[in-house]
Amino acid sequence: MIGVVVERIIAACDGASKGNPGPAGWGWVIAGSGGDPERWEAGPLGTATNNVAELTALERLLTSVDAAVPMEIRMDSQYAMKAVTTWLPGWKRKGWKTAAGKPVANQGLVVRIDELLAGRTVEFRYVPAHQVGGDRLNDFADRAASQAALTQQAAGSDLGSAVPPPSPDTPKSVRPARAAASTASGSASGGSGGSGGGGGARTASGPPRTLKAKYPGRCRCGRAYAAGEPITKNAEGWGHPDCR
Repeated sequence: MIGVVVERIIAACDGASKGNPGPAGWGWVIAGSGGDPERWEAGPLGTATNNVAELTALERLLTSVDAAVPMEIRMDSQYAMKAVTTWLPGWKRKGWKTAAGKPVANQGLVVRIDELLAGRTVEFRYVPAHQVGGDRLNDFADRAASQAALTQQAAGSDLGSAVPPPSPDTPKSVRPARAAASTASGSASGGSGGSGGGGGARTASGPPRTLKAKYPGRCRCGRAYAAGEPITKNAEGWGHPDCR
């Protein structure tokens, strides 16, 4: 639990699902006094939908922060925000039924978040995803969630993890310089990078290698590829060899 007494915490959370449903992960980040990402955490969810990942990210963030500390939470998920603010009161009045009389999806997570929000001061702020000059915290949370979805491994500042690399869904022009430099360094040293990737796709000389994807992903052409399909490195990540 974060128990440091401060006037207000600025945070962001995000979820990712590679296939929807598919390999999924969640991530949250808290800003330091200068507004830059200071503390963060991400984790895997196995196979789940994007909505489950988004709600889980919010639940994990609320669980990790002292309830007495006011928060501003930035999210790019209209569904998750409206589920726990706009729609939730009506669902409760209707016995956890939608306006159409159907059971509320992901009810367990929504109920848990409702419990965590009780008695605390939280301001939700919607921020569009993947925008040039967009919100730094949201971009960081997106990258952390995407990495957790692809690797199915926990990561975070308390674990000594490196800054998460660019998400496969993040336009190249939006990617932070530090993450891009880290990815380039990993490729040069033969490390993994990009979505669905394997080892380094390019040696110091010679043509790029074609590998079998470890995880599902999406090529720069917009078409998806499945785990086990041949992929190769391109200027924006991993994708079909013909699209390089």
